[in-house]
Amino acid sequence: MSDNQNQPPSREQQDPQHTADDQQQSDEQPRKRPGKKPLIILAIVVIVMLLVGFWFWFSTRNIETTDDAFTEGDAVTIAPKASGYVVQLLVKDNQRVKKGDLLLVIDPRDNSAQRDQARAQLGLAQAQLHQAQAQLALSRVQYPAQRDQALADQAKAQANLLNAQADYRRQRGVDPRATSQRNIDTAAAQLRSAEAQLQSAKAQVEVASQVQLQIRQQETNVEARQQQVEQAQAQLNTAELNLSYTEVRAPYDGFVTKRNVQQGSLVQAGTALFSLVSPQIWITANFKESQLARMNPGDKVEIGVDAWPDMKLEGHVDSVQMGSGSRFSTFPAENATGNYVKIVQRVPVKIVIDKGLDPNHPLPLGLSVEPKVTVE
Repeated sequence: MSDNQNQPPSREQQDPQHTADDQQQSDEQPRKRPGKKPLIILAIVVIVMLLVGFWFWFSTRNIETTDDAFTEGDAVTIAPKASGYVVQLLVKDNQRVKKGDLLLVIDPRDNSAQRDQARAQLGLAQAQLHQAQAQLALSRVQYPAQRDQALADQAKAQANLLNAQADYRRQRGVDPRATSQRNIDTAAAQLRSAEAQLQSAKAQVEVASQVQLQIRQQETNVEARQQQVEQAQAQLNTAELNLSYTEVRAPYDGFVTKRNVQQGSLVQAGTALFSLVSPQIWITANFKESQLARMNPGDKVEIGVDAWPDMKLEGHVDSVQMGSGSRFSTFPAENATGNYVKIVQRVPVKIVIDKGLDPNHPLPLGLSVEPKVTVE
């Protein structure tokens, strides 16, 4: 115990504060020298991000895309041109039809009656035409014959007049004792009668000589009958056309949609019965105006369909609309009011699908798609 008391005090015992400072310095020394590993990791991360960003820029520098794109196609409203009850309905919703297929039939009885009446009128007009043609042929023979007969009658009347004149002169020239006053009066009466017959014969010749005029009159009658036949034929064609309107047929290949008619329904001319959608589908993509600088018709396009993520379509740019979508809207913007705010305009671009689409199962209209256009 005396040995412990004779030993000098340790450094910690002599200066406790100094010992605490040394301990603090020893704790701070590792924090001042963190090492190079975190810096290396940070540098690698930065380099990888730069490489990824460069690769993304390099791979997409010639790609223009938009999600404002939809499927489009021809869709017409089928409406009849005849009114009546639907007696046959031959299609169902979403049924595919071919051009010329019969879709429905409207009661044709009224139109059939009009067709039969027009056909009868045509037959009557044709009969009258044949009669006029026969009369024309007869007049071409009869009228010259009548003229010749009139000339012959005139010659006969001329001869009778000469005989009457000779007989009258003879009666006046003989000795009064050799004749009688009665004979003289008879000769004078015959002379007057012969003169009258000659005048009548000349008049008949004058009338009969108008052969060409008489024939022309018959030709005019034939022409009028021909016009009546053509009019009746036009009425028959109209009646047959109206009868054909009772059958509604497909104007082209497509799919029946939005059917709102049933068998037995009373439809009016012009009433929308259903729509017919063509299987020829294209894409209308609304690109920003800043994306059109290098976009040209013929550029290749890859198309993704939201409804079928696994479906990949290929196509090309067909055309760029000559005007933004807002320019052709019902109420275009009025920028001269003083409250102008610049908005990036979108221009519709038509994209035609080349590959990847089954023609027997086209895409419905209005589906959202995402085209990627490879520009030069």
